[in-house]
Amino acid sequence: MTTRWMDNDIYGHVNNVTYYSYFDSAVNRYLIEEGGLDIHNAPVVGFIVSSNCQFKKPIAYPNAIEVGLRVSKLGSKSVTYEVAIFCEGEPDAAAIGQLVHVFVNRTDNTSTPIPVAIRAALEEIVHSPAPSGS
Repeated sequence: MTTRWMDNDIYGHVNNVTYYSYFDSAVNRYLIEEGGLDIHNAPVVGFIVSSNCQFKKPIAYPNAIEVGLRVSKLGSKSVTYEVAIFCEGEPDAAAIGQLVHVFVNRTDNTSTPIPVAIRAALEEIVHSPAPSGS
C-alpha cells in the first residue's frame, strides 16, 4: 500500500483515523483474494464490532507501507485480527491494531457461521504463540 496525499493532517503526518482505513483495506483485500468474498453479492459479510490501535511512530505521505495481518482468535461466527503497519523495509511497526469481525447474514444482520472458504483462508493465517519456556 502507499500513503496518499489526503492522508496527511495539518501536523504533516498520517492522521490517526486513517490507520483504521489501512487495517480495513488489508483485511478485506485478504478476504476477497484468499477467501473468495464477493463484497457486493455474498449472503454473509463481516461487520467490524471492535477495533483499536497503538501508534508507535508517525508516517507521512509519500511513504510506501507494508501491512502485516494475522488471526489471533478464530471462533465459529467471529474472528479477531492483529494488524501492523510498517514503513516499507523497516523492521519496527509504526502502528499495531486489532479488529474483530462478526459474520452476519446480509439480509437481516443476524450473526451466522463464517463461510467455509473464508474460514479456510483465515485458518491459513492463525497465529499460534510459541509454548512457554521455548
